[in-house]
Amino acid sequence: MNEDNRKIRPDTDERDDRGRFGPGNSGRPRGAKNRTTAIAQALLADEETELVRKGIELAKAGDVQMLKFLLDRLLPKDRLIKIDIPPLDFADEAIDGMAAISSAIAEGQITPSEGAALSSMISGYSRTIEVWELSRRIEAIEASLNPKDEK
Repeated sequence: MNEDNRKIRPDTDERDDRGRFGPGNSGRPRGAKNRTTAIAQALLADEETELVRKGIELAKAGDVQMLKFLLDRLLPKDRLIKIDIPPLDFADEAIDGMAAISSAIAEGQITPSEGAALSSMISGYSRTIEVWELSRRIEAIEASLNPKDEK
């Protein structure tokens, strides 16, 4: 296959030489619905309330699958957690934050997956502080090496 055939040409609605849409372009405008989806939504437009009531009735009557279906959609996936994490003003203070998270997991306040999510956030925040501190140090070094550039 010729590599030129795969190049996207902007003058042909982002299609290649063979008429195929490029990567990430299905050919449909953003937000356009599949025809089957549009038909199904039109058919169910006036029945939503009745269908939900029927689903609740089935769940109350003991239909475990319907109960699971409803609970999966009604209950939040994540829960609000509250633990005391010390202020993180400097990158090395992330150690104290990680220790607080480890203690909360050990005491059963949060689940290990919640702890992993919090640890990831603290790690990212710590890296951001490190980059900021390093950029400030580099700017100071550059300023001391090139005093004539200061205004």
